[in-house]
Amino acid sequence: MKAVLCLAGASVVLLGAALMSLCFGRYPVSLHDCLRFLLSFSASSSSDDMARTVLLQLRLPRLGAAMLAGAALSVSGSAYQAVFRNPLVAPDILGALSGAGFGASLAIVIQFSEWGTGVCAFVGAIVAVVTGVSVARISGDRSVLMLIFGGLVSNALFTSLLSILKFLADPDSQLPDIVFWLLGTLSRVTPDTLSFVSPPILLGIVLLCLLGRLLDALTMGDDEASSLGVPVLLVRTVVVILATMLSALTVAMTGIIGWVGLVVPHIARLIVGPSNRFVLPMSALIGAIFLLVSDDLARSLSASEIPIGILTELTGVVLFLLLLPRVRASLRGSWR
Repeated sequence: MKAVLCLAGASVVLLGAALMSLCFGRYPVSLHDCLRFLLSFSASSSSDDMARTVLLQLRLPRLGAAMLAGAALSVSGSAYQAVFRNPLVAPDILGALSGAGFGASLAIVIQFSEWGTGVCAFVGAIVAVVTGVSVARISGDRSVLMLIFGGLVSNALFTSLLSILKFLADPDSQLPDIVFWLLGTLSRVTPDTLSFVSPPILLGIVLLCLLGRLLDALTMGDDEASSLGVPVLLVRTVVVILATMLSALTVAMTGIIGWVGLVVPHIARLIVGPSNRFVLPMSALIGAIFLLVSDDLARSLSASEIPIGILTELTGVVLFLLLLPRVRASLRGSWR
């Protein structure tokens, strides 16, 4: 009952944060105008026309992208931590982020469009994960430890390839774009991009949340889960595929945003307990709130917009240090 109330409370906080994000910005929009716009989608004066343009063309896409990206990264991080039974696991454990960075950088060097850059980032993330899994399979050992080893190899490989592209990129025109993209930003998200990636991201989040009970069984160990009738290999494969898809789609949409998938699941467990049945949806809500607030700060702390990845990393480090006692307990096998 406590977990359900916490989920309801987090949902209310998310709605409030979303509404405030619509009002907040360099062009302030009153709460009354925001509510009138959301309820009627109509405007009657030139000032209302300006507010409507700002809300519809600029802030609503950013708001949607922030909530989707925060929820997707947090849920994928929670799922990875449950599958690998390790609280230090993040969405880049199998090389998805480094592969996406390489794919996007390659597209920038080749001078693809922004849409092509997103597609290349998605493909790069998938290729990196397939590489990591293939390395694990070649060894003949299908254990979680070997899968992590394959992810380390994939990360190293695509990080090296990314460094080569940075060296080859034009330092005046291409390298700044690569660096800006790698730092993460929501400023390039368009309504068309959001409408394209929203359905698969929402579907992936819902499916992972529905697998919460099976993930609870996996956290007890493969033998115990098998004795309960859980198809361990199938569940692990499905969860890895879904979590990888969420990470790849998010990186393709916003660039690389770090630490969200590592820190937010610990905050969720602190609130609702260790059961993944509640941790996954709570992670989605907290992740959405976290990225909404981070985006508000990114576009208000300085004259020019700060890449959101910088703020999430700084905030994530502070939160991780505060959560360090809990992480140590998790490493000893306790999720309480």
